Amino acid sequence: LLVSKDLGKHLLEVEDLLQKHGLLEADISAQTERVQALNTAALKFSELEGYQPCDPQIICNRVNHVQTCLEELGELAGKRRKELEDSRQLWAFFQEMEEAEVWIREKEQILAAKTCGRDLSSVLTLTNKHKSMLGELGSRRALLHQTMKRGEQILAKKRFSPGGIQEKMREVRLRWKKLEEVTGLHQQRLQEALNFFQFSAETDDLVAWLQDTYRIVSSDDFGHDDYSTQALLRKHRAVVEEVEKHRAAVLALRKQLAVLAPEHRQGVDVQIRVVEVEQLYGEVAEVAVLRQQWLQDALAVYRMFSEVHACEVWVDEKEQWLERMEVPEELDEVEVVQHRFESLDQEMNSVMGRILDVNQVVQQLVDGGHPSSEEVRSCQDHLNSRWNRVVELVERKKEQLGSVLKIQNYLLEC
Repeated sequence: LLVSKDLGKHLLEVEDLLQKHGLLEADISAQTERVQALNTAALKFSELEGYQPCDPQIICNRVNHVQTCLEELGELAGKRRKELEDSRQLWAFFQEMEEAEVWIREKEQILAAKTCGRDLSSVLTLTNKHKSMLGELGSRRALLHQTMKRGEQILAKKRFSPGGIQEKMREVRLRWKKLEEVTGLHQQRLQEALNFFQFSAETDDLVAWLQDTYRIVSSDDFGHDDYSTQALLRKHRAVVEEVEKHRAAVLALRKQLAVLAPEHRQGVDVQIRVVEVEQLYGEVAEVAVLRQQWLQDALAVYRMFSEVHACEVWVDEKEQWLERMEVPEELDEVEVVQHRFESLDQEMNSVMGRILDVNQVVQQLVDGGHPSSEEVRSCQDHLNSRWNRVVELVERKKEQLGSVLKIQNYLLEC
């Protein structure tokens, strides 16, 4: 049993042989105690005085022979255990290598069947799964490294033919290298798909924002008075700032497109999409400038109307006062009225400046092609007409006062 050359043909068989060998070793251990007891008893016969039933030398030789045989049996048992353990290590190595090959084939099939997704959500899901697979790959790589190390140790012992071991190690190394290449390639394709769909999603978001902004900047609501127009103008300036901030994102589309994988960046649809975004942004920026000008013109119109109204209130007040005023005949009263006209001249100079400003604003609006040019011009003409009437009334009243003063002065001289 101990000199048998049967070391098993697979791991289960070796485990069975080791189990049987363990029973044999236990039997040897039990027999060792019995032999030692028998030897001790036998040696007592070699020490007898007087009558000796057997030659002491024969007894000693017999005891030594049995002890030697027992020791040889123990050496054979130890040698066979070593051989069986080496065999178990060998077949465990082959089994682990087989398991590694099965795992590699399984992952190869999974990678061969994998796609890169159809949208951003599916690509992100596949990317997370691939990260999990990379974690498995790292764990399996560490196990395979340990198995390869044990294979090298088996080769170093030179107890078995190295051909099968070296061939298996070389084969698994090649398959593992190929698996890592395929894994890296799939990871690259996933990253390329992720970059493309992220680019597409960001482009879609940008288009949606531009479309919403276009609806805002193309609004025909310019307010109905000074206050509402100022509020709209403040909001519009904030929108213009946002439009300007998005300029960099639009300009970056070309650079982002250039770094995409050829299969993605060379697509006609994606190139057309970029052009459409650029054109849409240009339209938004252009309309935003126009709306800001329109709002400023509307604000100028409302302020002009407000200024015209204030001037007309003053004109109306003075016009009524002038029409009701009668030139007095008494000198004292004439001097009082004359002082009032001096104050009126100062007021008229101030109002005249305001009316000139109104005329300048009107001319700017008309020259700029403002849609309310006719209404603005009509308002200007009405104000100027009323102003001229007041000027005429003032001049007439001044002439009357002048005539009265001449008469009063003449009478005083007389």
